Amino acid sequence: MTTRHINPEGLHRSPAFSQAVVVEQPTKTIYIGGQNGVDAEGKVVGSTIGEQSVQVFRNLATILESEGATLANIVHWTIATVEGHSFDEGVAAFQQVWNQADPPPAITVHVVAGLNPGCLVEIDAIAVV
Repeated sequence: MTTRHINPEGLHRSPAFSQAVVVEQPTKTIYIGGQNGVDAEGKVVGSTIGEQSVQVFRNLATILESEGATLANIVHWTIATVEGHSFDEGVAAFQQVWNQADPPPAITVHVVAGLNPGCLVEIDAIAVV
């Protein structure tokens, strides 16, 4: 598998995301549905975006590990946050789990009116192994 994280000249560069990720050669692709900050029993973990984001990243890691992958295999994620809540804590949670030596995935962020009851953040992802 070959992946290239691209940030073409003329576009904004950020250490937090890649503008696009190109995958070449046939590979296993994992499409992960929206993960909320809930535990194995479906109970919301924490009352802040930061606490819930930590759980979301645990959930993502669990799914990926079941397929022999890690967070580093994620090439894109979509993040939804509830309007009126700062995502700064979520960014801090990402920085705790992401290996800074790995290029970050491409991302899309949406601010929404609401999510599942009690949930402040939801992340879906695409990973390539």
